[in-house]
Amino acid sequence: MDMDIRNLQGYASFFMTIFLVIMLYGYIIHLYRSEKKGERDYEKYGNIALDDEVTSAPVEDKPASKRDYKEDKK
Repeated sequence: MDMDIRNLQGYASFFMTIFLVIMLYGYIIHLYRSEKKGERDYEKYGNIALDDEVTSAPVEDKPASKRDYKEDKK
């Protein structure tokens, strides 16, 4: 079996495509399950594009202990 670079590239791209498809479906299943469990409501995130004013209410309000405050030290 003569394996030249062209065949190797073909096999590599085929397996990479299969791997990425599996990862995509895994991510879709993760999103579906987390929305079904009630962990996240992704429709709220979809409304960000429609309601993007500075004065709009945040989608999720993090508790004060989990917020990231970046303070500039002088």
